[in-house]
Amino acid sequence: MGNKILIQLNLNKLAWIFLIIAAACEAAWTFSLKLMKFSSLKTLNWHALVNPAISLPVILPFVGYIVFGLVNIYFFSMAIKQIPMAVAFAVWTATSLVFIKTAEVIFLKQSISVAESFFILMIMAGILGLKYYTY
Repeated sequence: MGNKILIQLNLNKLAWIFLIIAAACEAAWTFSLKLMKFSSLKTLNWHALVNPAISLPVILPFVGYIVFGLVNIYFFSMAIKQIPMAVAFAVWTATSLVFIKTAEVIFLKQSISVAESFFILMIMAGILGLKYYTY
């Protein structure tokens, strides 16, 4: 009986880790979407495809879109097997938002206002509350 409870607790922790991985992939997927340039696809020919300097900036966002989307779906589906679906969706969405805003500030050098910081902290408090008071 004790081992069964221990296994369930470990699966529950693993599900939360899966949910964080899914949220990170969702954020990466969103940035892939932002970086996609459909008009640049028209400029690719066989010569451009073998030249990484030309092809990679065009192709990588599309590859990222597919890869991050599939990994996101896989880990989210694994998480909702242990976490109630509504809680998992709320945490996944909120965590993705926090990851996206953090990446914008760090990598894209966008500013963040005091109000945005406050509300992101409120979102994070909600995430922690859902995690610790769900079970």
